[in-house]
Amino acid sequence: MEEATKNKYRAVEEEVKEESKRLALAICGAAVYSAGVNLFIVPAGLYSGGVMGFAQVIRTLLLDYLHLPIGFDIAGLIYYAVNIPVLLLAMKDIGKQFFMKTICCLTAVTLLLSVIPIPETTILPDDILGSTVIGALMCGFGMGVALRMGGSLGGTDIIGLLLLKWKKNLSVGKVNLIANAVLYGICLFLFNISTVIYSLIYAAVSSFTVDHEHSQNINVEVRVITKKDDKPLEQEIFTKLNRGVTRLESTGAYTNEKASMLYILVSKYELPRLKHIVLQYDPKAFIVLNEGVTVVGHYLKKL
Repeated sequence: MEEATKNKYRAVEEEVKEESKRLALAICGAAVYSAGVNLFIVPAGLYSGGVMGFAQVIRTLLLDYLHLPIGFDIAGLIYYAVNIPVLLLAMKDIGKQFFMKTICCLTAVTLLLSVIPIPETTILPDDILGSTVIGALMCGFGMGVALRMGGSLGGTDIIGLLLLKWKKNLSVGKVNLIANAVLYGICLFLFNISTVIYSLIYAAVSSFTVDHEHSQNINVEVRVITKKDDKPLEQEIFTKLNRGVTRLESTGAYTNEKASMLYILVSKYELPRLKHIVLQYDPKAFIVLNEGVTVVGHYLKKL
């Protein structure tokens, strides 16, 4: 009994360490995104798309038309304020860990956008296209990393993840593109055409980068062959991952030994946790993976 208690505490400690590492990486993604916005997108006079793009438009209207005496870029604060109702709307549909990581990342983005100095001219002054592409790659990568680590930078990321629950062929990047079409339609009336064109290039590149990095959209077929009692393992998968398991009885052709084959479908970002759970129960388990499978029927698209 004492040994079982120790194992339980050890498992909890390992899970806390793993989630802390994922949170740190998500915040690193927020830092990369913020650097991309302030170092490349804002100096080029572009709008980064999504909720942040709307926040930047509001910032521009407040400063250029109302001439508010503000000594720093308030886009981050506007972004934070706009995201509050979105988070409240999504609170019931997203998990506690996802919600907490999103709050941490959103706070990090707001602070970083306020403190990272914005150059008076672009880092690549004679190459606005290069600034646009580099900024888009940085922002898309930052958003994708946060999503991959089970968090979000807010805005259309959360809306996109919520829409994945009922529209299977949607993706976070596609939702960003739709929101950007509305945003840049507004920009077309407020700013010059070159600003809109380069902002659209930013939107396309960043959306592609998000979908490439965001492994939530990749389904993985997993087969686990184990000779140990698989009931506790199945229960752990049910509890920790909220995924179904199909058990098949199997026999080794060479050894003639009985074994169980567990068939599981998960997203790619859940895969490390699944491996950890399986190897914790059976270090000698045989695991077969098949990425990018198409699933038709009842399959939960999780946030």
